[in-house]
Amino acid sequence: MVWEFVFMMLVLKIPIVYLGLVVYWAVKAEPKPPDPALLPAVVPEPEPRAPWRRPVRPRRPRPGPHGSPVRGFARTNRAALPS
Repeated sequence: MVWEFVFMMLVLKIPIVYLGLVVYWAVKAEPKPPDPALLPAVVPEPEPRAPWRRPVRPRRPRPGPHGSPVRGFARTNRAALPS
């Protein structure tokens, strides 16, 4: 029972101490500045043109009462099925 207590109190604390040290090292570390570009980027000037607009198209009226297509044929009476 003593060995279990020693194992739980000492050996299992090692990963916790390691995690604490890694977090402390990461917080204290200074970030490295990014490397400067070897050649400056050449950005061409944009072409002068009108801003983007949606093309204007004539809109057709919606067919049917709720935008559904209009029936292309007339309804026919069906004979009742015998039960």
